Amino acid sequence: MATESTSLEPAVEASVFWLRFQKEIAAALIVLLLATAGYAAYRFYIHRRNDAGAELLGKAKTPQEFQEVITSYSGTPAGASAYLLLAEKQRSEKKFTEANSTLQAFTDKYPDHDFVPTARLGMAANLEAMGKNDEALAIYQQVAAKYSNTYNGPLAMISEVPLLKAKGRSDEARRVCEEILTKYRMPGQQAETTTRDDRLETVWAGEAMRQLRSLKPPEQPKPAPPAGAAANPPPMLAAPSAAPVAPPPPAGVPTPKKP
Repeated sequence: MATESTSLEPAVEASVFWLRFQKEIAAALIVLLLATAGYAAYRFYIHRRNDAGAELLGKAKTPQEFQEVITSYSGTPAGASAYLLLAEKQRSEKKFTEANSTLQAFTDKYPDHDFVPTARLGMAANLEAMGKNDEALAIYQQVAAKYSNTYNGPLAMISEVPLLKAKGRSDEARRVCEEILTKYRMPGQQAETTTRDDRLETVWAGEAMRQLRSLKPPEQPKPAPPAGAAANPPPMLAAPSAAPVAPPPPAGVPTPKKP
């Protein structure tokens, strides 16, 4: 009898627990089911919204249509892409100020988007087209420093070189090219018996080499004269001028006798 009472105790305790807390358990299950259904509905809504935005973006051709995608499908991948396509459309129409405003709005709206550095490079290119080279150079330098581990880093650096050359800052342009050659060349097979640089050329390294060849070689400092040596000899030490030589007497004229 003791054994039977012992085996019945857990079942009795479970029944008591259910009777005491059945309302709370039922409420928790309902909340869980509603949350699951709500999340599924939200995912379905996001999926449908993304699809609708992508479909509308695929049909967009004009700035007004791109703007409609941005307004109607904000926060979707289609809405983000619409900013970039609108900026490219404005650039093709030489509306560089409007294009930069669109790209700035994109970076503000989607600061963590993968195409933010690309948008920054586009802004710099638009500034170059407007003749604002100082502002363009500043953006290139910012992108090169912040996104050095992406393909935008070397692209920004190589874009700096023509601007630096145009400003007569050849030493800085040379330094940028040398940094590209150091950082953006793929390692090759290095033999133990040679010190030759066998790293593989990348497109960035090749362009940096081309730019380096177009730069004038750095000016070498002139060697200083030895200590105590005069640049020009004094008049007293200068070589004496040769005495004038008298022309020979004409034929038939007697040569005067020497005293």
